[in-house]
Amino acid sequence: MDFSKLLILLDAFKMLQWQNVLMIAVGGVLIMLAIKKEYEPSLLLPIGFGAILCNLPLTGATEAGGWLKTLYEAGIATELFPLFVFIAIGAMTDFGPLLENPKMALLGAAGQFGIFATLLLAQTLGFTLKEAASIGIIGAIDGPTAIYVSSKLAPHLLGPITVCAYSYMSLVPIIQPPVMRLLTSHEEKTTRMPYSVKEVSKTVKILFPICVTVVVSLIAPKASPLIASLMFGNLIRESGVVERLNDAAQNELANLTTLFLGLVIGSTMEGVAFIKPTTLLILGMGLLAFVLDTFGGVM
Repeated sequence: MDFSKLLILLDAFKMLQWQNVLMIAVGGVLIMLAIKKEYEPSLLLPIGFGAILCNLPLTGATEAGGWLKTLYEAGIATELFPLFVFIAIGAMTDFGPLLENPKMALLGAAGQFGIFATLLLAQTLGFTLKEAASIGIIGAIDGPTAIYVSSKLAPHLLGPITVCAYSYMSLVPIIQPPVMRLLTSHEEKTTRMPYSVKEVSKTVKILFPICVTVVVSLIAPKASPLIASLMFGNLIRESGVVERLNDAAQNELANLTTLFLGLVIGSTMEGVAFIKPTTLLILGMGLLAFVLDTFGGVM
């Protein structure tokens, strides 16, 4: 009997490196957090599985022609997956409260302080401007935006940035309260703010996404795909004449895109490329961005 042929079955074990084993464990932790703690399960579950799969040698899933590589090229390299997610988000979003009180947008702008502070810090630590912008956008506390920006400006950092963004998003109830307690007095915490409901006409709600798309596309053309996708989804919602498309955007499109997006992001977490000091810096700066966002919003 030729035992040399049987040894071929062990090739994958021989090619395993400690980085691969560690990332397989990280994938398992992400799956555990998704199932046991219910932290962003719709994304952390497929990310965890993708991380495990890409660290198993000889599967070919992330090589040229592999199914995960094909998904990456079709959905991330072309930026389609994040845009599909934004169409779904737009279909789920009611801009009525913002249209009732447009001044509230200023509070949202103040909450973006962490993005710019982290961008400057990242540049100070030696990251390029594009890498720093991708890291800073973690402070938007918006996973799809982080995916879109990093895939466009720094695709080699997509894995750590996305995992960082979604992990900290799931930990917002833990991260933000201590900062808010530190920055506010007891009187401020017990302040009752007056609230009056103003009726916003359907015409205004329909014109809003169209006008925003036109204005943003003229002022910042590079941001047009992201904003236009969000506004198109909202137009579907507010038009009231395409309920089937609205339901499909909120459910089927959102679910399928999130599934594939998670798997593809996980597939970028290959051990040798992922486990390095850069990843730890991104995790630290991502946390700082969240804290500074909270600081800017409260102050």
